[in-house]
Amino acid sequence: MKRIYKAADLLLPKEVPVSRWCTVACDQYTSEPEYWEKVRKTAGDSPSTYHMIYPECYLEQTNPEEYAQNINRTMERYLEQGVFRELNGTYLYVERTLANGAVRRGIMMALDLEAYCYEKGSKSPIRATEGTVLERIPPRVKIRRGAPLELPHIMILIDDPQRTVIEPIESGDLTLEYEGDLMQESGHLRGFSLNNAAARRLESAIDALPVRDNLLFAVGDGNHSLATAKACYEELKQTLSPEQAAMHPARWALVEVVNLYDDSLQFEPIHRVVFHTDAEKLLRELRDYYDVSDTPCKGHPLVCVVGQQKKTVWVKNPPSNLAVGTLQRFLDERLSAVGGKVDYIHGEEVVERLCVENSDAVGFLLPNMEKSSLFETVALDGALPRKTFSMGHACDKRFYMECRKIK
Repeated sequence: MKRIYKAADLLLPKEVPVSRWCTVACDQYTSEPEYWEKVRKTAGDSPSTYHMIYPECYLEQTNPEEYAQNINRTMERYLEQGVFRELNGTYLYVERTLANGAVRRGIMMALDLEAYCYEKGSKSPIRATEGTVLERIPPRVKIRRGAPLELPHIMILIDDPQRTVIEPIESGDLTLEYEGDLMQESGHLRGFSLNNAAARRLESAIDALPVRDNLLFAVGDGNHSLATAKACYEELKQTLSPEQAAMHPARWALVEVVNLYDDSLQFEPIHRVVFHTDAEKLLRELRDYYDVSDTPCKGHPLVCVVGQQKKTVWVKNPPSNLAVGTLQRFLDERLSAVGGKVDYIHGEEVVERLCVENSDAVGFLLPNMEKSSLFETVALDGALPRKTFSMGHACDKRFYMECRKIK
């Protein structure tokens, strides 16, 4: 089978410290403008990825067209001024020390967008794990369409419980390319290029991974960025011959590949709170919608929170492989009919507090998802509901470091 991944041509900053160059993914801290103000001050007038991204915190406050033009001009200026050095045809081993001291290990590589599809029910070898919100793609396309560079915060997962791909890499395989602390106490980052022998072993190990339902790479974080890259490539492809499209750098997207079983990756459930609703009526409708038991049985447990009261019910014969999918199906259909607002909440204590403070709210506490069920669920159910799980706190999300030419 033709490989859908390859070593990438990377651009790294020559002389800019990591603490000033690197910024967190643009879709983090969206309700905390004070965080991004600190980032702006840290970056200052120095070359920084901050000047090449569009923090979503600013989407409501700025002119998207003008902001995108400024980003593209900055990229062009950095290229002209020699801010970057090049690493051609390189697999980069990334070692990220998180805020809690855990270490996440990944490999930077390029993935073939021809092999990626984010639509539910897709059988492509690169797939989204969660539902894609199509409305989030056009604003991002406006930025990428004219950009000469891409900066990824995309994290791709591989299903490697035997730890055959990334974990066998040894210090003798590596050459240090960058190292430094990340801003705002977000940990430490190191990047190493792999030598040729290690690169060949890596490729052989990826090629030997077991594939379920044609699924090799699952998007863990940054699916909307990958979907944007796909949309821009499909748009560009209409102007190219098949031969040109096959060779064009925009056909590929730079990502970090991480083993699902990396010890640092902790899946946490994202709970739901429904506001502006009649609690008793909503729970009656849940019973009408599904066959629900008040005693433990084979099925999906849902912890319902109303005021200070918590009650667990079990949905018999659930339609989804996960409890969150079963619940979300009911909520989507119910809310489309009668209205209401769903918020997605991290932490049981927050759900409980909101339900005490809001008499018109119902909370649903969801069980954690086992890592081992992710690939199986995506294969069986397709993309999971949006906000199914979280892979760590905002400060532990991927920071922008490496760049790549897409023109």
